[in-house]
Amino acid sequence: MRQRGFTLVELIVSIAVLGFLLMAALPSIGTWLDNTRIRNTTEALQQGLQTARNEAIKGNREVSFFLVSLTSPHTMDDSCALSSASGSWVVSTSSPASECGGNEQSSPPILASRTAGDAGGRVNVTAVAGDDSAATTVTFNGFGRAIDVGSGSGIARIDVTGPNDDTTYRPLRLLVTPAGSVRMCDPSESITDGDPRKC
Repeated sequence: MRQRGFTLVELIVSIAVLGFLLMAALPSIGTWLDNTRIRNTTEALQQGLQTARNEAIKGNREVSFFLVSLTSPHTMDDSCALSSASGSWVVSTSSPASECGGNEQSSPPILASRTAGDAGGRVNVTAVAGDDSAATTVTFNGFGRAIDVGSGSGIARIDVTGPNDDTTYRPLRLLVTPAGSVRMCDPSESITDGDPRKC
């Protein structure tokens, strides 16, 4: 009667081949995870900008989107500060600096907020105004227009890239127009002119 199964030599060879395949795939998996974090962070920022615009239209008042840095990436608390290089954000009617732990009844009222979480250390966020200076805020009026983008002081562009300079990522960009529209696009030079993803 013949025995079925693997011999010890076959098992060791199979494990060695599997190990080599995993070692070859790990850098690609790491880059793929970072690209996923870039997309998730960009979508969260886009959601915050659209929330601020919707709240402004709904309440027929000025509502601002603020980028804030946090002491703990998972906790929205009163240790926050305005930052042009953070994936965490707050939607409020006035500056939430040192008051990010509030709610709709606090002063200033926090209408919406989101922390960058674990992705905060794995992506680079850069917000700039129309004149390429650092920007932390964009304000929408009751008509949904970004009132401070045209003047050059409000956020006109947010770039989200990966953490390492020596790795090729899929960077993303958010563009905010004076009319209040928020568009996600790809700033890569490899994107052709006719492609709707191109910035």
